[in-house]
Amino acid sequence: MAQATTNTDFYPKAGVLTRISAWFWEAMATISENNPRLRRVRALQALSDAQLAELKIKREEIVHHVFKDVYYV
Repeated sequence: MAQATTNTDFYPKAGVLTRISAWFWEAMATISENNPRLRRVRALQALSDAQLAELKIKREEIVHHVFKDVYYV
């Protein structure tokens, strides 16, 4: 005797607007994570305190240092 089964989705798929919204926010996150300034911040945060001292940057001033030409403080 032959038995046939079909695979069905047990979980309902998200609606079109939900999927578009998820794609949009994922794309925005990818764009922001690949920003050269944010990569520079991460690189400076990875340095030791001694290395930052050689660059004359305090750890708490890294973000201000990288974005100083964008924001007036």
